[in-house]
Amino acid sequence: MKQAILIAAYKNFDHLIEIIDFFNDDTFEIYLHIDKKTKLPKSVLGKLNTVSNLQLLSRRYIVNWGGTNQLNCYLLLAEEALKNRKNIYFHLISGQDYPVKSITEFKKLFENPQKHDYLENFELPRERWNNENGGFDRFLYYYFFDIFYSHKFKKAILFLVKIQKKLSIKRSFPKKIKTYYGGSSWWSLSKDTLQYVIDYTKENKYLLNRMKYTLASDELYFQTVIMNSVYAKNVINDNLRYIDWNPERIGKYSPSPAILDTSDFDKIISSNKLFARKFDVPFSDELKHAILKLQKGE
Repeated sequence: MKQAILIAAYKNFDHLIEIIDFFNDDTFEIYLHIDKKTKLPKSVLGKLNTVSNLQLLSRRYIVNWGGTNQLNCYLLLAEEALKNRKNIYFHLISGQDYPVKSITEFKKLFENPQKHDYLENFELPRERWNNENGGFDRFLYYYFFDIFYSHKFKKAILFLVKIQKKLSIKRSFPKKIKTYYGGSSWWSLSKDTLQYVIDYTKENKYLLNRMKYTLASDELYFQTVIMNSVYAKNVINDNLRYIDWNPERIGKYSPSPAILDTSDFDKIISSNKLFARKFDVPFSDELKHAILKLQKGE
């Protein structure tokens, strides 16, 4: 029985290699998607090719922040990982995450098949998303992040949303969905639950199609599908990721969490989470080394 590590990455390749080295173990299978906008250095590609338990996905999406291809990328990773029948548990992380537990602890926690799914979820509307009408604006208007590079054209895309609001242009909600949910993109799911999401996606294409031009659909889709299913009873509302959304640190409506550093070490360790994010080079290097020392018992 194995655990699958699903990684979506686009930068910080030295850090990415460290994540892969951590999970370079017979107990794990690693599946890696690299943003199509990113050109992999030959040295990195050479290193990846030496990792026997790593599958580098040949199909690659152009992934822009806020766009639907983020969701498509995660679904692709899940579908590939489910092809291996030995995989019983699945962890979705980004290339800016880092494992907090030791490899031994990972093995003990998930060595036997279990029904628990670790997925942050909340019913919409959500107070944290009040600047987006509790999250409903994500569905109601067209966000063209998949068409335009988000960093360069973000202001223009949001300006188009303002025009839609002024003209009362609204998209309809699929009537088949009883309740909409949101939450973090990152999760740890059992095989049965993740297989259900993939099967649902294939059999009910209307919802994935509706997610096109929806803002940050990767923070909506898995929660909405799972929490409207029989698998909702298995969900623990904790994705086991340490993420700092403190508005005093990042701003009230920042779309990204804080970059972690050594000041976060004690909070990360006492949190009892599996992963922490976001790590960035070189700001998080000392923190990463401190966690690594603890994992080694030094």
